[in-house]
Amino acid sequence: MRRIRKAKIVATLGPASDSLKTISDLFELGVDVFRLNFSHGDHAGHQSVLKAIRGAERKFRRPIGVIADLQGPKLRVGDFEGGQVELEPGNDFRLDLSKAKGDARRAPLPHPEVFAAIEEGTDLLLNDGRIRLRVKEHGKDYANTEVITGGTLSNRKGLNVPGVVLPLSPLTNKDRADLRFALDSTVEWIALSFVQRPEDVAEARRLIAGRAAIMVKLEKPSAITHLQELIDQADAIMVARGDLGVEMPPEDVPSLQKRIVRECREAGTPVIVATQMLESMISAPAPTRAEASDVATAIYDGADAVMLSAETAVGQYPRESVGIMNRIIRRVERDPIYRSILDAEHNAPMATPADAISAAARQVAETISASVIVTYTTSGSTAVRASRERPPVPILGLTSDPQTARRLSLVWGVHSVHTPDITNFAQMVQKAVTMAKGEEFAAVGDKLVITAGVPFGTPGATNILRIALIDR
Repeated sequence: MRRIRKAKIVATLGPASDSLKTISDLFELGVDVFRLNFSHGDHAGHQSVLKAIRGAERKFRRPIGVIADLQGPKLRVGDFEGGQVELEPGNDFRLDLSKAKGDARRAPLPHPEVFAAIEEGTDLLLNDGRIRLRVKEHGKDYANTEVITGGTLSNRKGLNVPGVVLPLSPLTNKDRADLRFALDSTVEWIALSFVQRPEDVAEARRLIAGRAAIMVKLEKPSAITHLQELIDQADAIMVARGDLGVEMPPEDVPSLQKRIVRECREAGTPVIVATQMLESMISAPAPTRAEASDVATAIYDGADAVMLSAETAVGQYPRESVGIMNRIIRRVERDPIYRSILDAEHNAPMATPADAISAAARQVAETISASVIVTYTTSGSTAVRASRERPPVPILGLTSDPQTARRLSLVWGVHSVHTPDITNFAQMVQKAVTMAKGEEFAAVGDKLVITAGVPFGTPGATNILRIALIDR
């Protein structure tokens, strides 16, 4: 099951793809990590899907990562008489805490924290940004607004408040229950929604207590203000372009995507580009040329992974969506321009032994035309630092921790293998050779570059680089 590419594919599971047969098919077609969207479904359903993923893992004898994506706070208006209303530009419209059903002049908004945070002139976006209201005056339980962009507004549509930090934790009571379930079910990644500031990540890390890695979803402009801090605090970053595109001008999202990917690569933090990548394939068997170009752009930028959402969760063509995404990635990675871009953007190694060894491993692998870089890692950090270098050869990540092996399935260029730990130098070389041959990365006559740490099995102790020749 060796992938002939380095960037990874994340696929969201849902009604169109939650059976063992479909999960197995999607994995064979190229999915490396599966995402469970906790905005939908219940714990029993997610447990069934997790069981199927682990079944596929046993079938293919390959580690498969799982992301539990928490819903986060959802701001919504209440219900309307007749189910919907038409809002006309220039008209007044009131939002308040009253539970009475709304009409063309007012609507219930059961979120006092919104009224506490807004100011005169604040824009409120409804229905994924299709409707825009501007606050004229407000109190602790109401906001009188002017309709700037009108349209149809129906029951329970979402509200966004761009440019305003709301006094809300990213973890609702539902999220905390979902988090407990996900941790007890041993998922590898927890994705945090509605992150506005570094304190939000610190709160989640206290609750998770090392039982899973933290993925920060960048979906609010306020988070971009703290971008470097969030990258430093996160174990991975997701560029949630759909939500960013609602709360900020769409023309700003492409350059912001490039900035986020670049800063993540500099820090060595894995980064996923997500949302609407092959959106038309929800109902069509092939993508548009623009969508293919969008996926390719994320790969040219050096993203660790690209993600499918509704395309695989509820779409009519989940297998075709994964197949074309796999082909696009492979085509880009064959392009000499892709390699020249990565080579031109090598970041200087940080002043740590692990980074020094990882940078040297890349340079040595290039100089001697090695077939693969083999990393021994306990926590996964060694393999992640090797990936930061974006070497021209694959990275074979060997770890004695099954959760680390699954976690590394998200990381660019890393083919992770769960295997017993080593105890001495002779084992280090022999196992590297055996695994490189067994996983089809090398053959007799090939050279390997090996990195490890002494004492063996000590997290974060990378301090050895060794060259090995496969002579039999």
